[in-house]
Amino acid sequence: MDVSWTVWVLTILGLIALIAVDFFIGRKPHDVSTKEAGIWTIVWIALAGLFGLGLLLFGESQASGEFFAGFITEKSLSVDNLFVFILIMAKFSVPSHLQQRVLLIGVLIALVLRAIFIAAGAAVIANFSWIFYIFGAFLIFTAWKLIQEARADEDEDDWEENRLLKSIEHRFGVADRYHGTKLFIRNNGKRVMTPLMVVMLAIGTTDILFALDSIPAIFGLTQDPYIVFTANAFALMGLRQLYFLIGGLLKKLVHLSYGLSVILGFIGVKLVLHALHESGVHVPEISIAFSLSFICAVLVVTTITSLVANKKTAAAEAAAKGEQKDDSENVGAEK
Repeated sequence: MDVSWTVWVLTILGLIALIAVDFFIGRKPHDVSTKEAGIWTIVWIALAGLFGLGLLLFGESQASGEFFAGFITEKSLSVDNLFVFILIMAKFSVPSHLQQRVLLIGVLIALVLRAIFIAAGAAVIANFSWIFYIFGAFLIFTAWKLIQEARADEDEDDWEENRLLKSIEHRFGVADRYHGTKLFIRNNGKRVMTPLMVVMLAIGTTDILFALDSIPAIFGLTQDPYIVFTANAFALMGLRQLYFLIGGLLKKLVHLSYGLSVILGFIGVKLVLHALHESGVHVPEISIAFSLSFICAVLVVTTITSLVANKKTAAAEAAAKGEQKDDSENVGAEK
């Protein structure tokens, strides 16, 4: 899709306005209720839907389909990433009323990082078509790794700080407690970071790792930088509210890793086929309509199987408790 600089500028200004609204809503630290999170989650998803329909009406149907496929894929990957955010919040014992501020800054960092990665990716793709082979192979490897982790049934109940974060903490020092929304304080004449600043840096550095998966994935659905950027932006915009809405439900999506592995593997194959086509090899290319349908179908199946698995687990646990209760009653009767 041919996008003028005027459209780019208006889009960026519009996103900045939305970020300002989001910041205005969360300017005062407070505990976010389920109702508030639910309302704003619907608002952000509706805005993304309107943007996609706008592309359909004023742009091209191909662009609209690519946007929705990219948005759904990025949103799904973001939901999986929320679990890491929960671990980070728990690791640093972030007070509930400060969590929304941490997530807001984290989303801003993610948007800046994604913009940099997208610009770099678009430049590389424009000059080196063989990069699709690398992107495709990386996504297929990531899909295989997700399946291995899911099959291993590893319960990741902790999060470890990376070396960069540890070096920053050692360089500046960290206060022993939170000081509201302050990021730095004076401690015995020395300027040190507060735990809130450390948490924001933790989420920011983690966003870099997230981008390594999400950017190649969406470039597998569209090579249009405008679609890539806007799909990422809208997927991230409602992440803060989504965290408070489904944070407690994330562990119930037990098959999410399997679903994401299928999606990433599918996009990886699509990228390899596209690379072969660009190299002059006659291979079938996967249409965006099929990609969108496939991604939605996988997410629906994943959600249903997760709910069924949770129901069976709950029934098994209830039965086990019932047996334990009966055994204890029988022991008591014998005595």
